[in-house]
Amino acid sequence: MIMGGMRQVAPVAIMLIFAILLFSIMYDAGLFEPLVRSITRFAGHDPLRIALATAFLGAVTSLDGDGTSTVLIVVTAFLPVYLRIGMNPLIIALLILLTNTMINIIPWGGPTARVASALNLDVMEVFMGLIPAAMLGLVYAAGIAWWLGLRERKRLGWAPGKDMLLTEVSAKVPVIDRSHQRPHLVWVNLILMLGMAAAMGTGLAPLPVVMVVTFALALLINYPRLAEQKRRIAAHADNAVTVATLIFAAGVFTGILTGSGMVDAMSESFVTVIPDAAGSHMALITAFASLPFTFFMSNDAYFFGIIPILAAAGAEYGVDPMHIARASMLGQPVHALSPLIAAIYVISGLLKREVGELQRFALLPAIGASLVFIAGAVITGAIN
Repeated sequence: MIMGGMRQVAPVAIMLIFAILLFSIMYDAGLFEPLVRSITRFAGHDPLRIALATAFLGAVTSLDGDGTSTVLIVVTAFLPVYLRIGMNPLIIALLILLTNTMINIIPWGGPTARVASALNLDVMEVFMGLIPAAMLGLVYAAGIAWWLGLRERKRLGWAPGKDMLLTEVSAKVPVIDRSHQRPHLVWVNLILMLGMAAAMGTGLAPLPVVMVVTFALALLINYPRLAEQKRRIAAHADNAVTVATLIFAAGVFTGILTGSGMVDAMSESFVTVIPDAAGSHMALITAFASLPFTFFMSNDAYFFGIIPILAAAGAEYGVDPMHIARASMLGQPVHALSPLIAAIYVISGLLKREVGELQRFALLPAIGASLVFIAGAVITGAIN
């Protein structure tokens, strides 16, 4: 049972290891640095532009699947701007939350990889079905950014050409180490990443193979010396090893849970309390249940403990496990405010605000984002 479970999750674990290392190398090399500079220049001192630019940068930097690095990059870029003109720094946290949770459905993102491992599904199929709904969620995030920007314009008395700078504001903002950047290789790195995206989209090779090859090329191009390669891998090995350990441990757990018949027994018990008329709507039930479940539980406990049971129960009513998998991810905007995840403490510390204050500010928009995500998934047929 243990070996069977680990064999099932091995492709996902390999993909995650090399995806984490690949995107970390790209950030080290400075691939997104020109974009960050362009966005901050565009924002200027206009609260509306600043809010929209914050949301855009949050979406772009979420492509690595690691919320903590997104927080560090966006806060480093925009916190001084917010403080200098008097904008509410909690807007940064909210816009990161709304954009990151939509982009994080990428195959190497935490929720997608976990649910695909738990239900032994194709991670790309889970991801592709949710793209239209996630795009609708990003439109919602842009709308919230627009509304907040207009509100801050009014509060701060912004007018075209008006000097919005306050007196000198001192703030301890985290500094990104730029000593490893390779600005002369930006275009090479961009072509490499676009090639990876094309290979993924066309199915040129299995996703783990695409990640391994792209990572090897990125490392050779940007850090050709062996000593440099070792240092860059060592700098990010902590995240990669932690995720790989988690995925293989989850494989052990789900292997035993499934092989011993425990999932079937629990699902049969669960089915007995569900009215027959509601059974065919198990995916929608899962979607709405994901809001409280993912807030009060860790993603690991939820995806590896609860979702296999819901999927098995849904199968009793003919519900496709793929729909259960997608539905289980739709509460992630609310999960981002859970006290059980590290990113919320990181961003609270950087903004020097209490976690409770951040939660109160962002909870209603986060619930709105989940509801938009669910509506988009239903409309586009990702779940039914």
